[in-house]
Amino acid sequence: MLIRDLYNKKWFKFMRNIYVLVLTAFAIWMIFFDANSLLIHRELNQEIKKLEKQREFLEGEIEHDKQILDKLSDNEELEKFAREKYYMKKENEEIFLIEYEDSLKIKKNE
Repeated sequence: MLIRDLYNKKWFKFMRNIYVLVLTAFAIWMIFFDANSLLIHRELNQEIKKLEKQREFLEGEIEHDKQILDKLSDNEELEKFAREKYYMKKENEEIFLIEYEDSLKIKKNE
């Protein structure tokens, strides 16, 4: 009796329609199993967003480097940069490096 009652339900008759069955199978195939499935598109969209953020960051770095290069085109700025970064000096000149205790990497004996 249960099977006969099931066949008489409206939703079951609708679901037994061949067009509904084919459309449902097609939708399931396209969402989960196809090479261009919805899940793969979601992953690719996330990858695109990540790459766009990386691109924005790198474009900012390029702008920062261009500003530094423009600044270093001046001889005085170039000399200042060489003195600060590479501890270069002129002849007959002494350099004193001052290091603070909290900036030193010292292993503590315990």
